[in-house]
Amino acid sequence: MTSTTSELSLDEIFNLAKAALINNGANEENADAVATTVTNAERDGSVSHGLFRIPGYVKALKSNKVDGSAKPEIEEVTPTIFRCDAHNGFAPLAHKYGLEKLIQAAHTFGIAGLAIQRCHHFAALWPEVEAISDEGLVGLTSVSYTPAVAPSGGTTALYGTNPMAFSWPRPGKNPIVFDMATASMAKGEIQIAARDGHSVPLGTGLSPSGELTTDAAEIDKGVLLPFGGHKGSVIALMIELLSGPLVGETFSYESKERDNGDGGPVQGGQFILAMSPKILSGKDTSSQTEDFLEKYKSIDGVRVPGARRHNNRKDTGPRQVNTALIETISNLGS
Repeated sequence: MTSTTSELSLDEIFNLAKAALINNGANEENADAVATTVTNAERDGSVSHGLFRIPGYVKALKSNKVDGSAKPEIEEVTPTIFRCDAHNGFAPLAHKYGLEKLIQAAHTFGIAGLAIQRCHHFAALWPEVEAISDEGLVGLTSVSYTPAVAPSGGTTALYGTNPMAFSWPRPGKNPIVFDMATASMAKGEIQIAARDGHSVPLGTGLSPSGELTTDAAEIDKGVLLPFGGHKGSVIALMIELLSGPLVGETFSYESKERDNGDGGPVQGGQFILAMSPKILSGKDTSSQTEDFLEKYKSIDGVRVPGARRHNNRKDTGPRQVNTALIETISNLGS
């Protein structure tokens, strides 16, 4: 089975997303922030976190689980620790309010942390850390979600897909950026594979009966597995702790228990850290970094993390978008 696609310009993608959000209860500021995040995902080829997410955003608005007019509040707990109450709003606006203060503090003190609470995160994580590294800092972030992944050796979901993202600055160049689920595959990618009838690698997940399968639709009804067996499993555990109790929020199973099940993003927390390599090391590390990357890139078959996304970004032309998805979102915006 193959899906039919249609061409949309980046402006059309933004306008399509924003109209659906505005029409279903988001104010201008929130709709702009979310539509920008969605458009940037489509621009960079992260389609599982682009327009594909808009119906879920809308479900959360229509059920009143998310406040489409939420205005985040930032508390300076210490000069280097900030706490953001997102007031049950979407994450992109919380980032817009919180990252600026985080970055300023890291430049001044060398390291700073941001705890985001009462937030609904439904996007990729690379935009946050890339914004940090565009300012010459190292970025690290993580979120949990709802149980979808079984710990290594188990068949019962306990972890979210629990992504983390990391970035390293390269003055005058695109930063090193990776953004990955600790699940063997992101939930959105499983759902797209199921929609389009594509199989996935064995080891990605289990069917509802607990059997290994390559059928994405069966895994979507069953459970995902962590990448790398027990190693990925303990990283997922770490993210549960960093994105839950450390920032004053919930574990994945607790997030699900309080959710209304509307299919939109659940309330949860986000951990973000910004670090200054200049202050921590006491020197300019950019030449050392570039020397390392030259050796790295000289190895056949490797690429710098984030390079494919940055290369996709150079193309400002139209993107291919699932036609049925465009129709669905168009109806939400009219």
